[in-house]
Amino acid sequence: MTVVSLEHFRVVRQIQLDAAPQAVIAHPQRPKVFVLAPENGTVYEIDGGSNAVSRKVRAGNQAVAMQLSPSGDALWVLYRDPASLVELPLNSLKPGRRIRLPMLPDTFDLVLHAQRQVPIAAVAGRQDHTIVLASLASGAVERTFTAGDEPSLLRFQWDGSQLIAGSWRDKSVTIFETAAGKTVVRLPLPLSPRQFCMSADGGQLFITGDGMDAVVVLFPSTTEVFQTILAGRAPGAMAVTARDVNPSYLLVANPEADGITVLDVKFYSLVAVVQVGQGPCQILLTDDRQYALVLNSKSGDMAVVRLLSLSTAPNGGHRKFLSAPILTLIPVGDRPVSAALLA
Repeated sequence: MTVVSLEHFRVVRQIQLDAAPQAVIAHPQRPKVFVLAPENGTVYEIDGGSNAVSRKVRAGNQAVAMQLSPSGDALWVLYRDPASLVELPLNSLKPGRRIRLPMLPDTFDLVLHAQRQVPIAAVAGRQDHTIVLASLASGAVERTFTAGDEPSLLRFQWDGSQLIAGSWRDKSVTIFETAAGKTVVRLPLPLSPRQFCMSADGGQLFITGDGMDAVVVLFPSTTEVFQTILAGRAPGAMAVTARDVNPSYLLVANPEADGITVLDVKFYSLVAVVQVGQGPCQILLTDDRQYALVLNSKSGDMAVVRLLSLSTAPNGGHRKFLSAPILTLIPVGDRPVSAALLA
């Protein structure tokens, strides 16, 4: 694991772990990050002051993914062995509530249900075409239902009233009513969905995947596929700017083209194309709204893009060409997979 200073744009320290990391999440208030190593089911806490492992916990043998709870006071880790969703309170980092699952899980999502004011989880298993809805407050499964299409991706609508399930095999998304677990609509797609990215206001869901060099725009509230936008070669990971940023951008990674494509969210138009390094796999936007950080898995580095450069030339005027520059490129180690911003 690599620690990078964004003040000086250089590597500060390399931290050795005893298993390969996959996901990184920053603590919402403290200078700490949490790293998940799926192979051994371990979560490592990295202290931002000492840049060293301060705690670690293992609540299962094989993990799939982790997310921060809607209240920001715990991590929830999805395990395949044993099949369960496990709470890790940030204060103690000791296993708390454990929700046992009736199938082998592949993906999950969390949300605070606005009407019930209860945090809930949705967990999907591709093999059994099963989706489980559970209460994080009680730690109990509330509902299990069968998805007609193999569920590969899950995302709650912002208020928890609907659950959106993407199926890679069937090239579709299905929207379920959370309260009853009933299907609202199944929408065919021109691609096999691999990535979801929700707009900052929750009004648009952007989808990329295999089979088309484009981003699909879905309106969850009206349950319709609104538009398909060309977005460079083989679009992958995405990031969208905050709701009060104007103009608002959707940044799309193009791993096969070693660049990112930048789209205007309001007009769905092409803003810029940026060459960032080999195999971009993740895009992060800094809290000060100045930079986009692009993690490159093949070249082992991180590109820093100044957001202002996407619309203006260095002299302050408008750019004449679609190509925009990067500010710098920082080596971060062999095949990086995930990053998080630490205040």
